[in-house]
Amino acid sequence: MKNKKLLLLVVGLAALLGLQFKVIVPMMYDIAGSDLFLVESKDSASALPVKNEMTALAFSHCNSFIAKEVGEDKSVLFANQPTNVWSLGNYEYIVNADAEILPKDAPAKTHHYVCRIQYSNGDDMSGVANIENWNLEGISGLSE
Repeated sequence: MKNKKLLLLVVGLAALLGLQFKVIVPMMYDIAGSDLFLVESKDSASALPVKNEMTALAFSHCNSFIAKEVGEDKSVLFANQPTNVWSLGNYEYIVNADAEILPKDAPAKTHHYVCRIQYSNGDDMSGVANIENWNLEGISGLSE
C-alpha cells in the first residue's frame, strides 16, 4: 500500500511539472509578448539621464510637492538643477536632486531625495505646466 501511495505521489508531481512546463510557462510567455501591457506614447524610456522641457517640469513639480509636504514650520531650499532625471516612458520620470531643509529651531540639513512623478494627460501637452495634471508616485530621502 505504501508503494502505491509513493508511486501516486511521484506520478502526480511529474504530471504537475509537465503541465507547468508544457502549458503554463508557454502561456505566460504568450501573454508577456502580447500587446496586453503595451502603452502607446510618444515618450520613450531611457536608461541614461535625460534633460528636456518635461524633465525640467517634473523637477519643478517634485519640488512643489516636497515644499507642500514639508509644511510651513520649515523652509526648503532646492538646487537649481536636478542631479539626474530618468524617463521611464509614458511621461513618467524619476527625479534625483538635493533639498536643504531649514527647521526654525535646528541647523539646516541637506537631503538627497528621489521623486517619482507622472504626467497624467498622456500626449496632450496643453496642461504640462499645471501641477494638477501630475501625479506624485512617491518621494524618498526626506526623512530625518
